[in-house]
Amino acid sequence: MPSLTQLANPTRFLDFSGKLIPWFAAAAAIVLAVGLYYGLFASPPDYQQGDTVRIMYIHVPAAMLAMGCYTLMAASALGTLVWRHPLADVAARSAAPIGAAFTLLGLITGSVWGKPMWGAWWVWDARLTSFLVLFIMYLGLIALWRAFDDPARASRIVAVLILVGFVNIPIIKFSVDWWNTLHQSESIFRMGGPTIDPSMLRPLFLMLGGFGLLFATLLMGAMRAEIYRRRVRTAQLVAARPRASVAAATPVSAAASPASAS
Repeated sequence: MPSLTQLANPTRFLDFSGKLIPWFAAAAAIVLAVGLYYGLFASPPDYQQGDTVRIMYIHVPAAMLAMGCYTLMAASALGTLVWRHPLADVAARSAAPIGAAFTLLGLITGSVWGKPMWGAWWVWDARLTSFLVLFIMYLGLIALWRAFDDPARASRIVAVLILVGFVNIPIIKFSVDWWNTLHQSESIFRMGGPTIDPSMLRPLFLMLGGFGLLFATLLMGAMRAEIYRRRVRTAQLVAARPRASVAAATPVSAAASPASAS
């Protein structure tokens, strides 16, 4: 297996990721299928929420991947600013649309889950509001990347904004502890251990694993597409330079020729 230093080479990353993607995609499909079966059909309903609790198997992994994706982008931003890693900006730019999709899925499933529990599709709860801010941040970063024709010019500016926006991640995580919110407190990764019954926790962990594999598959595919896109752009710029220099020299040569004088 190549080291992280070797994977910094885009060509080696393309070769390595091309071999991994089919395996990750197959594993994601299998784990998600098993997790959905146990979550939707084999696990018992909640004694208070009934079958509505099954939304958890989609909502919780989507919300965790939304925050995890932004954390990965923050690490990539450090790689861009501090270590000038060749693939750091590629990883951050490729992860942003995926993170936005997971965030949107978390918002939608959260609203569907909240309607029967709270009696409203949306409340300006601290957790929900900060999560909505995360979605807006994703959209803003995607728009900013696309505002620049040259990825190198955009990379440092966007990297700084990613690191500034990372302050929202701990706000989302600890909002239920810092403020009195309608959203339930942490019930999985907590000091005293999970408060969820094992019959529900097992399919939830399966779904977390499946979503993680899906994210890795989508990220590698998006990074490959971004690398190829940048190579095509570089090739187009190199090919356009001779034509531009010839076009710039044409008026001078034409003015000096007898044919143009006549």
